[in-house]
Amino acid sequence: MSNVTIIKAKRATQYIFLVCGLALSSWAPMVPLAKDRLQLNEAELGLLLLLLGGGALVTMPLSGFFISRVGSRKVILISVLLTALLLPCLLVIADVYLMGVAVFAFGCGIGTIDVAMNSHGVQVQNAYKKPIMSSLHGLFSVGGLLGSIGLGFLIKAGLDPLFAAVTISAVLVALLTFQFRNLLSYTSEKEITGKFSHINESEAATSRFQWLNASVLLLGVMCFIAFLSEGAVLDWSAILLRDHKNVSAEFSGTGYAAFSVAMAVMRLTGDSLVSKLNSKTVVVGGSLIAAAGVVILIFSPWIAGSLAGFILLGIGAANIVPVFFSEGGRIDGLSPAVTIPVISTMGYAGQLAGPALLGFIAHHFSLNIAFEIIALLFVIVAVLYTFRK
Repeated sequence: MSNVTIIKAKRATQYIFLVCGLALSSWAPMVPLAKDRLQLNEAELGLLLLLLGGGALVTMPLSGFFISRVGSRKVILISVLLTALLLPCLLVIADVYLMGVAVFAFGCGIGTIDVAMNSHGVQVQNAYKKPIMSSLHGLFSVGGLLGSIGLGFLIKAGLDPLFAAVTISAVLVALLTFQFRNLLSYTSEKEITGKFSHINESEAATSRFQWLNASVLLLGVMCFIAFLSEGAVLDWSAILLRDHKNVSAEFSGTGYAAFSVAMAVMRLTGDSLVSKLNSKTVVVGGSLIAAAGVVILIFSPWIAGSLAGFILLGIGAANIVPVFFSEGGRIDGLSPAVTIPVISTMGYAGQLAGPALLGFIAHHFSLNIAFEIIALLFVIVAVLYTFRK
């Protein structure tokens, strides 16, 4: 496999991560529109939102099955096209049950893209022989920032909401079409798997039933904790600032904005950081920095101090998950088509469970204590990774 092919595959993978972030975050501005159109109360809307995560959780474990048979390139193609097709539908469906089906299917598409792009990313990284996963996840974050404001900007500019959504879908399909041929073929992926996971084709077939591997499960548990913490910050940071730091509602989102920008910047520069240091330093040091950031944002009497805490949290947490995916793709005797779906599913389950867990703790104790649990979880990640074999 030539260096030119690998470099093109790296660039193509970057675009797919951008596509996934853009597609997922474009749903966020649609949520209030869906609530009004379907006349949902908060509980009904919460159930609808849960269906998106449920769809992702259903397809994530199944994605590896298809990747191992047809390759991640074809899985990416089908799942991106499905997601792009469904995105405008989320703005026009007026029946609540049909909307539930559409949101669930949209979650299936997003979950499948997530697994396929990460599986493809670790294959490219193994062939490239340099860390690239942090920058890939950084582009997902960039896509998230663009999507969260892009649809709203188009509507604000005077476009009909449906036409704005169709425009976003067209961008997704255009990016996919532009880079599809540069993604690794199924044959290339099998070649890389055999070379870097030290398994041959027959062993790869058997290994699909050997995901109950201690290294895979440990990475999955740590990924669960990291995603749980990030998901909790997403849903509860504004409440913490408004109700405990006396920040006005209009500016209560500044904490998560600071966290997101810090994370995106660190991920875009994280590959060189991993190269200069090592995985253990990045994960252990990052976890401790994230824990310190949480402590600062809780106990600082000044708003600026709390925002600095969110920035430290973003800096510390940014490159932890990319390292986990990288290591999941290099486990001897196991293909990334086996390991990445397991790690992705466990991580996404944590992201869904995080807000609910913090809500339970905050209800019975306080939100400050709930955030202290987040700091403790990051310390647990540091300890687990320090003593892993």
